[in-house]
Order: sequence, then C-alpha cells, then structure tokens
Amino acid sequence: MQFVEMKSILRSFHSPKHLLPLLHTTRSLSRQFPPFSRQLHSTSLRLFSTEELGPDSPGPTGAQSTPPRWSIYGPAAAILDTRSGSGEPEQEQEPERASESSFDGGDDLGREKKVRSSRDSEIKYVRGKTGYTIGDFVGVRRKGKSSRETWVCADCGYSDGQWWGTCRSCDSVGTLKKFSEVKSGERHAEERTWLPQKGEERTWLPQKTEEVQPMRLQDVNRGINQQDWRIPLFGPFGSEVARVLGGGIVPGSLVLIGGDPGVGKSTLVLQMAAIIAEGRDLGDSAPVVYVSGEESIEQIGHRADRLNIGAEELFLYSSTDVEDIFAKIQDLSPRALIIDSIQTVFLKEVSGSAGGLMQVKECTSALLRFAKKTKIPVILVGHVTKSGDIAGPRVLEHIVDAVLYMEGEKFSSYRLLRPVKNRFGSTNELGVFEMSQLGLQVVSNTSEMFLSEDHSDSEFLAGLAVAVVLDGSRTFLLEIQALCVSGSIVSKHVNGIQASRADMIISVLIKQAGLKLQENSIFLNVVSGMALTETAGDLAVAAAICSSFLEFPIPNGIAFIGEVGLGGELRSVSGMDKRVGTVAKLGYEKCIVPKSAEKSLAALCFEDMKIIGCKNLKEVINSVFTTPET
Repeated sequence: MQFVEMKSILRSFHSPKHLLPLLHTTRSLSRQFPPFSRQLHSTSLRLFSTEELGPDSPGPTGAQSTPPRWSIYGPAAAILDTRSGSGEPEQEQEPERASESSFDGGDDLGREKKVRSSRDSEIKYVRGKTGYTIGDFVGVRRKGKSSRETWVCADCGYSDGQWWGTCRSCDSVGTLKKFSEVKSGERHAEERTWLPQKGEERTWLPQKTEEVQPMRLQDVNRGINQQDWRIPLFGPFGSEVARVLGGGIVPGSLVLIGGDPGVGKSTLVLQMAAIIAEGRDLGDSAPVVYVSGEESIEQIGHRADRLNIGAEELFLYSSTDVEDIFAKIQDLSPRALIIDSIQTVFLKEVSGSAGGLMQVKECTSALLRFAKKTKIPVILVGHVTKSGDIAGPRVLEHIVDAVLYMEGEKFSSYRLLRPVKNRFGSTNELGVFEMSQLGLQVVSNTSEMFLSEDHSDSEFLAGLAVAVVLDGSRTFLLEIQALCVSGSIVSKHVNGIQASRADMIISVLIKQAGLKLQENSIFLNVVSGMALTETAGDLAVAAAICSSFLEFPIPNGIAFIGEVGLGGELRSVSGMDKRVGTVAKLGYEKCIVPKSAEKSLAALCFEDMKIIGCKNLKEVINSVFTTPET
C-alpha cells in the first residue's frame, strides 16, 4: 500500500469531513509515524536516495521509475523548495496557512506540503555542494540565547565548568552553587562594562587607564608622609577605632565590618561617618556620603538625632543600585563612602538577586575599583550567617583590604571590635566599647570590666578564681566559678568553657591531685557571658574546682596564669610579662604562675605583688588552700 493511500485511509477514520471545519490546526503524519523525519517529505522512497540503495536494490512497488523527492522550507527566502534525487529544484511555493478548503479535495501531497510549511516555518537548512542530505538536518536546534553554566564555591570563590561534589580548591563539601551567564548580544556586552564608565573616567576619575604605568617603589613613597597619609579619627571613640585599623583610615581602602544583627554595626559606621565629615584633625570638613539600602533617610536621621550627631557635611542617601550611587556622588567628591549593607546593593547586568553570590562578588569588585582609582575610602557593612561568617562568597573577604568583626553578647552592653584581616596594620588589636543611649562609648578600664565587686573573705568566695587572658593586644581578667555538688542528677554542666577542656582538667585533678571528684556533679561558669578560649585559664579553672570541693574560699588579690598538662604540670603561656604587668597595675597581691616563668618575671621587679611559681597542681593546692600559721 502506498504511503499516500495510507494517509487517505487514516484521514477517513480519524478526520471526518463534517468535523474538519472545527479544527484550526492539524497534526502531521510525522508525529503518528516517528520513523519519518519532520524536515522531509518523500513521495516514493522515504529516507533513502537511489545512490544509497544501490542500482540493484529493489524499490517499493510501483515506484521503481519515480525518483525520490523531498520538500524543505527555507525561512530566509520564505519559499518551499521541492527537490528530486538529482538535487535540482523543481518548484517553489509561497508559504500558506492551512485553511478549511484545503481538506475538501485536491492532492494529498499538496495539502501535506502546505500544512508542513506553516508548521515548520522556523526550520533552517544548509546548502551543500552536492545538494541536501539527511545529515544536514539531524540535530538542528532552534537558535536562542546561549548560556554558560559555572559552579562557584561559596567558601573560597573557586569556579569550575562542572560539578565535582567537593571544591577542588578548598576541599569543602556541598559548597558549589550553579550560575548561568547569558550572552544576549554585543549590545548587552557593552552594557556589562559597568562602573566606572568611560565617560566617568574622563570627567572625575583622577587617572585614565592608558596613563597608568609601572612605578619604582622609591618614586611611589617619595613625598608621602606616612603619619599624615591616613585619615585621622579624633576623640576617644575615634582613637579606639583608629587603633583597630592600624592608625586611621587609609585613602582608597575598602573596609568590611561584619557582625550579628543588632550588635551595633550601623551605629558604629554612622559615628565614624560623622567624625570623618567633621575632620577636626584635618582642619576642615568634607562631604561624607552614607548610603543605606535597608533604611530610609528619615530613619537614619532619627538615629543620628538620638546620637547627637549634627555634622553639616554628612549626606544621607537611600539606594540599592551601585551605578545610581556612583552617579549621585560624582558631584560631591566625598572624603569617604559608606555602604550599609553590601548584601542589599546590586548591578543590573549581573544575574541573580541582591545578596546572591555573584551580585555580592561583582558589587564588591566594582566598589574596589572605584576606591582604588578615586582614592576615596569605602566602608562596607556586611551581614553574617548562622555560623558567624560574612554572608556571601568567601572571596568577599579576600577582595577587601580589612575585615572587622563586631562581637557582643545579647544581654551584655559591651561590644568588641576585632580585626580579622588588615593589610595596613596588625590583627592583634582589639577595640572595646559599651553600648549606651548616646551610642558606642569607649571603656576606660578594659581589664576590670568583667570582674564583679570585691567581697570580703567569706564562704561566698568559695569556688571563685580569677583568670588572666590575652585577646589581641588587650588583657582581660575573667572570673571563673565552680560548684561541686554530691548526689546531683546532672553529672556536669559547662558554660563559657570548652567541654572537652573541662573534662581533661577534672580528670587531671582526680588522677594527679588526688581529689575524689567521681561522686560530685561539677558546674562551671564564666562570669559576664564571656567565653574562655585560650589555655591560659586552665589553672584558674582547676583552682575554682578545688576551692568549691574543699570548701575553702580563695583570698582576694590572687590571680592565676598557666596551662595544665595531663601530668598535672603547669606550662607557661605567651605574653606572661604583659599579663603579670596588668595584674600588678590593678593592685593584686599574689599571682600564681608556672615555675618555668618565675625567674624571667622576677626580673621585672613587681614590688607590690608577689609572684609564686609552682611546678604542678599539688604545689598550687599547698600554696593557696592552706591556713597561714599564726
């Protein structure tokens, strides 16, 4: 049976003439018969030419003398090209939509050509030297926007063309995120060259790209006074922030300040903006632009009024478009730019929403180029994740010049400004502030801010010992509390101390010091909600446990410094001279230290304080928990 006759029979069963006028579109027989290509229409041989079948190959019945023909529609010329086995065109027809009259009669082949030409109007073909073959149409896809998929690590920013499960740079698991970059033409490629635009470089950026040349190190530093190079911050608050930054704000630097929600990041940068705008140490005021993507200018103004900030050259602006921000501050030429926060701004030509990995990375890169070319320092406020890291890719912290973390307990008024990265200063500094109604205030005596009021020698002090810890360049005195209870349901509870460290100290006291702590429930706590992270507080923890277990109060004026080993020995820690010097300035009478550090500390001549060196925990118990002879 011929193919044309088969189509007629199927149409008589499935397409009654009285229902055909109700149909607006038709289904091609190529969908009912998958072996036939949608791009081909053959009257005799379906998929093979005479050359492919060979001269001796028998063809279909009744079609031995009929050459193969197929029709292809070319959208460029808007014609229907019918070709025979010789490759020469036979006829060209204009494309025509299927109508109701096309089903009333006429050749089935002609109707098939019309329907096929209206449906496949977007199919393109390629002309070869010897005509058209099936291979010219296999795998043809409709041309659209090409996209490139990239997998970016959320921790280190490493990018790869495919997903590997783990980052090949930092070996982190589950941190690869998928991004697609759409290329939609040269016009969009030109728009993607965001800030600074070419016109802006000619008008207000100090140097053109073609004018920048390599310079000798001596020529770079020639004529620059390092003391006057930084932007100073006056007042007690400004001096504390400047010390954390290494002496002031470096022109053209990019500083990132992170912290938990509500810790005081916006208050900190607003006070910094007011000090920079007033410029008392520089002798004149200059504009400073504070841009917020989270608050309106009225909300910022209300907060500034509560903090008694009235700088005339402090400008407020609320926007989230980076290009718009640069356009607005062009005429002001500010002394500093503050963005609150980096997770709220975006670039139009970068895929993803504000706060996404690509948006944060590209916005920070644009701000970095702006800062380096204009010598205007940019201060960014960054959100943090649940784990305490800066939200966004890890590469964000690599791009900026300095990273400052603002820390503080929820129910405590103290705030710590800690540098994690600083290209222009030390990371051992620490800024200590106290949150009040007038904003952040500097703490005058940081060593005693975590100590409670002194009590007389009584049973109230049983289980209380003072540890001396060093955080950066600051020395703090922390109170360690211990409680030993026999017959309690809870075996142990630790707050502010590492649980594994507490277990080790308790085990050493049982084994090496001979204390019968097996039947006691032990509770440990660090006063003021601080966390004891260094090993210098081991001796104070052991002394607090001994005081509670022996029910012997530790006299006032005794501090403990040292690390406890598994053998019960005392080991020296770093910064012993600085720790002991702070204890002596606060008027303490005795300081228990490891025996190895006693000789070196004795040379410092602390006349008003006695330094007691001990080799192990037994000597500590004998020195502290004994009644003096009368």
